[in-house]
Formats: sequence, C-alpha cells, structure tokens
Amino acid sequence: MLSHEIAKRLYEIEAVQIKTDRSFTWTSGIKSPIYCDNRLTLSYPDVREVIVDAFVEIIGKMDDKPDIIAGCATAGIPHAAWLAQRLNLPMVYVRSKPKAHGKGNQIEGKISAGQKVVVIEDLISTGGSALNSALALQAEGVEVLGTLAIFTYGLSKSFESFSEQGIELKTITSFDVLLDYLVSIDNLTVSEKEGLMEWRDSLFERIKSN
Repeated sequence: MLSHEIAKRLYEIEAVQIKTDRSFTWTSGIKSPIYCDNRLTLSYPDVREVIVDAFVEIIGKMDDKPDIIAGCATAGIPHAAWLAQRLNLPMVYVRSKPKAHGKGNQIEGKISAGQKVVVIEDLISTGGSALNSALALQAEGVEVLGTLAIFTYGLSKSFESFSEQGIELKTITSFDVLLDYLVSIDNLTVSEKEGLMEWRDSLFERIKSN
C-alpha cells in the first residue's frame, strides 16, 4: 500500500522522526515524540514521485474531478505544482492571509467561480491552515472537492473541523501507519507504540479544552 510505502520513505529520509523521550519542542511549546518536516521531500525526486502517485490515486477515486490544483503556502506549493504538472491542470496557491501590499491577493494565480479544486497541503496537525485555504477558495465561488495532505498526526480535531465545513480531508499516510511500520522493523516496541498513541490522544484532549 502506498500509505505504508510513503511512511517508510518519510522515515528513511528523516522527514518524520520519532523520539520516545518526547524531546522535540513544537512552535506551540508542546513537548513531542514526533517531528515532521516534509520539506525534506523536495530533495528526493523518487520520494516526490511516489507522493504524486498517491495523490493521483486518491483523485482517481473521486466522483468529481478537479479543474485546478491549489497549494497551501508554503510547503504545499511544490507538491501541488508536481501534481498539477502530472495531471496537466492549472494551479494556484493560497496564502495564509491576503498580502499587505500590491493587489492584496490571498490567492495567487487565476481562478473562476464554479471551478472545482483540490487543495494540497504537506502536513495536517489541527488542520487550521489548510482549512483556511479551502475556505478562502470557497469565498471566491470555487467548489472545493477536498483537501489532500501527505501526513497527519491523526488528531480528531482536524477531521472534525473539516467535516463541520462540509469539506473532505484525506491524507496519504499518518502517525498510526508510521508507528505500525516502526514496530514491523523492530525500531519500536508494542508498548512504546501504545505510549505514543496515548500521548497523541491526550494531546487532542488538551487542544480541545483550550
């Protein structure tokens, strides 16, 4: 399965790293056992190709097909570009907020009301930035068929937020798949895996209560 293959590739190039002592510190200050930097995939053409393959496979199963591909600034942009090139489709990208100068654009590139779009992101944590991109496109009259991402931590909040807006969220691989892979190669014990899953679930509860 591509989800397992891509989890393996991300781990091999250290785009995702696991430390059971939770010694990574996220920007939010959270002490974490996992760090994900999918920007590293830019330097590995074979990994990029497999990621595009997976996006194409997901889109191929959609009832409706996109007229345009949108990338979330900044890390989603290159993957959106490679996917758009593969599908021979136009592409745009969406900033986190409108520019403070010039035309004040939030969406760069040409879109038209009524077009169908798929949004590409590299990582879903709470999903806020990707959802904001999808909503910005909707505000311009574009139909968002869904948001696709490479990796998710699997926080229920992210999927709930998209569901509340009626937007489908799909990811190629996940924290859960990665842990299964690490157990399969004896880089993680079953007990350590269970501890990491408990950390993720408790993180969701902390975020929900804030």
